[in-house]
Amino acid sequence: HLLSRRMPSLGAFLFPVGLIYLVYAFVLFRCFPFPEGLSTWPLVVAVVSGFLRGIAVTIMLYTMIREEVSRVVPVVHTYPVFVAIMAVPLLGESLVSLEWLAIIMVVAGAVLVSIRRSPIGTGVWLGRSFNLLLGSSLLMATADIASKYALSYMSFWNMCSLSAFCMVFLFLLLSVRPSVFRELGGMKRRGSAIALIVFNETLAFSGIILSFSAMEKGLVSLVSTLVGTRPIFVFIYALVLSRISPVLLEGHSTKVALGLRLTATAMIVGGIAIIQLV
Repeated sequence: HLLSRRMPSLGAFLFPVGLIYLVYAFVLFRCFPFPEGLSTWPLVVAVVSGFLRGIAVTIMLYTMIREEVSRVVPVVHTYPVFVAIMAVPLLGESLVSLEWLAIIMVVAGAVLVSIRRSPIGTGVWLGRSFNLLLGSSLLMATADIASKYALSYMSFWNMCSLSAFCMVFLFLLLSVRPSVFRELGGMKRRGSAIALIVFNETLAFSGIILSFSAMEKGLVSLVSTLVGTRPIFVFIYALVLSRISPVLLEGHSTKVALGLRLTATAMIVGGIAIIQLV
């Protein structure tokens, strides 16, 4: 809603988000100091993780401007599959046949949810956004693997503050432009939009804290899998909101398209669940 209806550009959205995360990062940094004797390598890994996560989120937001949210989120949240695959060489884990079947289910679901009709109404084609979203998914998975390693040396509060600082640097780097300042200055109902951004990013940052807390206590593949159920909630919320008020979210999907996306989302969630239930 903010990206497509309220904010004039992605940069205009990222600038206030960067400032909000700067406040949250500084508060966490002051309240939860890093452990004494922390070596350089875990710190480097944590910073790399933060930047990878920030790039993945930026790609997702960029694509979300052009695509429906219920189409974007399921593709990005194929990343638990990449986590499972990377855990084989990096963590010494192995995958059984049923888990590889689950991987096929998830990838097939991601393809299905991103398929569109061609402009002339015949055949299907994969939108150019699919490759970007798949790249975002891979970056997110790599960030999770790196975060799990870093969490062996620091608390999840430390990881949250570092990740937030990395996102602040990236978001401000992309948004500190004279054109962005002009866009923000010329906005109508700027106060309500900023208030909504603060509320939105408070929810998002709370989710980040909970995710890192869970990752510190449990298996990264399990945590990624549970977070990977997010598409089903996004699909339901987007469907309900688009029916309640078209002002909130635009929805032009037919019943057939909605059925396909629900099927695809169920395949993704079911596939990533199988990975952990085997």
